Amino acid sequence: MTSNAPDASGAPDAPGSRLRVALVGYGLAGSVFHAPLISATEGLVLDTVVTSNEERRAEARAAYPEVRFAASPDELWARADELDLVVIASPNKTHVSLATAALKAGLPVVVDKPIAGTAAEARELAALAEERGLLLSVFQNRRWDNDFRTLAALIGDGELGEVQRFESRFERWRPQLKGGWRESGDPDEIGGLLYDLGSHVVDQALVLFGPAVQVYAESDVRRPGAAADDDTFIAITHENGVRSHLYVSATTAQLGPRFRVLGSAAGYVKCGLDPQEAALREGLRPAAGEPWGEEAEELWGRLGSGESPLTGGGAPVRTLPGDYPAYYAAVAAAVRGTGDNPVTALQAAAALDVLEAARRSAREGVSVTLLPHHDEPHHDEEAERHA
Repeated sequence: MTSNAPDASGAPDAPGSRLRVALVGYGLAGSVFHAPLISATEGLVLDTVVTSNEERRAEARAAYPEVRFAASPDELWARADELDLVVIASPNKTHVSLATAALKAGLPVVVDKPIAGTAAEARELAALAEERGLLLSVFQNRRWDNDFRTLAALIGDGELGEVQRFESRFERWRPQLKGGWRESGDPDEIGGLLYDLGSHVVDQALVLFGPAVQVYAESDVRRPGAAADDDTFIAITHENGVRSHLYVSATTAQLGPRFRVLGSAAGYVKCGLDPQEAALREGLRPAAGEPWGEEAEELWGRLGSGESPLTGGGAPVRTLPGDYPAYYAAVAAAVRGTGDNPVTALQAAAALDVLEAARRSAREGVSVTLLPHHDEPHHDEEAERHA
């Protein structure tokens, strides 16, 4: 792994040193997720925030008094030797160009999901990172959700038997548009729920059950004035025979269970969302030795067979704590060369294969067969690392 840091106390390989992180973008992703998690991670320091918005600068300065600012990413590349990692949390359409520039400047990179608009672009970025000997990681934080960690453990322990069907819902009730590029119908913006929440549910399905071979999707624009998909269903047939049914929606008046997983021995049903995003939005921060990502017992999922969890059937299963901080701890180790990349660009490319197929399926009303890439393992063994 190459480094731009000087051979002084600030160098990545110096004992006790902290990696200097630049964060590009201080909107929702940057301010709610990345900045707090970077600052909470031992061995990382938020050195620079890139934003020209004065209001956002004031917010960042209040939260992180020592942080420096840059008005544009080009200022980072000019002083790349003062940094050890760049995190890209800017609008989706900028991800590829900024990740490319960072890698060419010799800097390891974290990119918020989706890493790109196409799988081909993700694979090109992966090739560039490999050529330069630099880390390129994708922020798929939902792998560290409390319910996902719990489900991965149940599957790993054989509690469900042979999994046959996986239902995953990321649903919201937002009948009014919020505006902004995420709801734009311009393809260059890479907006809509398919690429937003769909990036999460598809990634989780691939981590748990491996490569997809068949994809079918239905995608609608339901809200008045909306220009991008806001109600989408994706059906995946995995290489191992498991079928995943994935729902992402902003128009769901009655929310379904987050997970409903059916196996040959038992089923698992879990309602509600992981609490970490809500906690971060409220200004709470993870701290060493303090509880984080915990949920109340009444929210635990239920495991059983032949009974309805909606009427109290099945046995409650303690939900493992959510652990978003684990992502950046793993990134820090990977930059230092002491650990593995927690989410690779090739894994993100596999998810983009599915998203592209889903978009085509919804547009043409057909099922799409995927050709195998097998870039790298992306299956149950990896899911066990998050349990």
